Amino acid sequence: MTLSDLTQRTSEWLRGVGPMHDVVISSRVRLARNLAGMPFLRKCTPPQQQEITDRLREVILSANLAEGVFYVDVAAAGTLDRALLAERHLISRQHADAKHPRGVVISGDETVSIMINEEDHVRMQVLRSGMQMHDAFEKINRIDDQLEQRVDFAFSDRYGYLTACPTNVGTGLRVSVMLHLPALRLTGELDKAVHAARDMRLAIRGLYGEGTDAKGDFFQISNQITLGRAEEDIVEEFLTQIVPEILNYERKAREALLKHNRVEIDDKIFRALALLRSARRLASEEMMALLSLLRLGINLQRIDGIDLKTVNELFLLGQPAHVQKIHALRGGQEGPAATLPADERDEIRAEFLRRRLTEP
Repeated sequence: MTLSDLTQRTSEWLRGVGPMHDVVISSRVRLARNLAGMPFLRKCTPPQQQEITDRLREVILSANLAEGVFYVDVAAAGTLDRALLAERHLISRQHADAKHPRGVVISGDETVSIMINEEDHVRMQVLRSGMQMHDAFEKINRIDDQLEQRVDFAFSDRYGYLTACPTNVGTGLRVSVMLHLPALRLTGELDKAVHAARDMRLAIRGLYGEGTDAKGDFFQISNQITLGRAEEDIVEEFLTQIVPEILNYERKAREALLKHNRVEIDDKIFRALALLRSARRLASEEMMALLSLLRLGINLQRIDGIDLKTVNELFLLGQPAHVQKIHALRGGQEGPAATLPADERDEIRAEFLRRRLTEP
């Protein structure tokens, strides 16, 4: 498996299936861990950082955690390759931009990725399409158990697992969902949902996590507190209280659009589709806004002949690094792809979307 292979397919978690998939794009469970007897990453010397990378790479790859696992040396990867991994949510933006020794182990279906030397020595995550939090939680627990049979993680009888960020101390568990909330934005009700989430002590971020905007009306919502709480309680609260409440806001907003503004919302949806099928240049942010309306139109049953899986794929494959990697591969280019000027990238993206949305 190579990074180029990733551009030939879409991640399993973007299949557009699973419970609540009309609003919930994906579920993610993440665990943060650090090796016992080693300083936290920021206190490590470069030789120690390399030692951690080498040791964990060997341990993780030998553990047979998932099918088709492969390793990427993130520190040695090119700029576009690192950006591609971040766009696919296999590594964080922070991991992509760092300068120290680091890597990531990825499963063949991309539902499992384990970052080495991100903020903590180990950041493992499991992704699932739709609202499949229990399944993701069970999978990551098995992975955690398998790794703990091979290495000792920093643990305190009083505080639990010790992590670089105080908010992760305890279980080291972060659960999150990627939500598509276009109707809340269109009806002006988005602030209501945001305030409700914050009242429940949740973190609300954009498409690529901390410090990013909510492009395409995508929002990541995750827990912030792990100390003093059982892992099962955190997951159960997400499943039974947090996500259903926000879903209820979005679905009521969609009903209101159809009831009171049917012609207006139809106009927005079909204009978006027409532009996607005819534009000669599309910047990534404009693409995201148009695809968001198209996805809403499919869920409102205003659009026929296009499925959610296709739109979910286009959200990903139209991202800057994907556009450039796909273009280079189609041109038979070997080795690292060159960074293209923005206007040329926008032309390639528009042509790609036109073809995908007009093919029979």
